[in-house]
Amino acid sequence: MNGMLGYYILIGAIALVSWLVSNQLKQKFAKYSKVQLRNGMSGKEIAEKMLADNGIRDVEVISVAGQLTDHYNPKNKTVNLSEPVYHQRNAAAAAVAAHECGHAVQHAQAYQALQMRSALVPVVSVTSNMSQWLVIGGLILGAAAGAGFGFYIAIAGLVFMGLATLFSFITLPVEYDASNRALAWLKAKNIVTPEEYKGSEDALKWAARTYLVAAIGALASLLYWALQVFGSRR
Repeated sequence: MNGMLGYYILIGAIALVSWLVSNQLKQKFAKYSKVQLRNGMSGKEIAEKMLADNGIRDVEVISVAGQLTDHYNPKNKTVNLSEPVYHQRNAAAAAVAAHECGHAVQHAQAYQALQMRSALVPVVSVTSNMSQWLVIGGLILGAAAGAGFGFYIAIAGLVFMGLATLFSFITLPVEYDASNRALAWLKAKNIVTPEEYKGSEDALKWAARTYLVAAIGALASLLYWALQVFGSRR
C-alpha cells in the first residue's frame, strides 16, 4: 500500500508539472497568435515555402481539425496543420507550420533519430498500455518475494516500460532539431521580423518543454517500478 501511495504521489506531481507546462504553452500560443505577420503569409503558405526551399516536392500540406493537433505523417508524407495554424497569419502559426516542416526535412534527409522513433512507434503503441499492468500483476504473483513466474512477468513489464521511456527520450532530439531547423529557416529567409521571431522562438521552446516533462515522467515511472520489483527482492 505504501508503494502504491508513493506511486500516486509521483504521478500526481508529474501530472501537475505537465498541466502547468501545457497551460503555459496555451497561453504563449494565445499571446503570439495576436502578433500578426508583416508579410501576411498564412501557416499553409509558410509550410509550402519551407518545403519548396528545401527541395521537397512530394509532401502535401493539409488542414486537420482541433487545436495543437499539428503533426507530420511520414507514412503518407503530409504536413497536418490544425485549422488555426493552417489559415492564420501570425507568429504562432509561423512557428508551428515551420516546425512541422522541420520534421518533413528530417524525413527527407534520413535524420537518424527520426528513423529510430518511427521504428519504435508500432512496438510502443502495442506495449505501452500493458506494461504497468504486467509489472503490477508480476508483483501480485510474487515477484517481490522472489517467485520465478511473477518476477519474469514483472521484468517483461519493465522491458515494455523501458521501450516507452526510450521512445520519449528519442523524441526529444527529434523535436528540438525540428524547432532549430524551423527557426533557422524563418530567420535566414526573413520570413518574420525580429519581434515576430522572438514570439515564434518562445512558442516553440514551450512546446518542446511538454516533451521534456513527458520524458522525465516516463523515466521516473520506470525507476519507481524497477525499485518495487528489484528493491524488495533483497
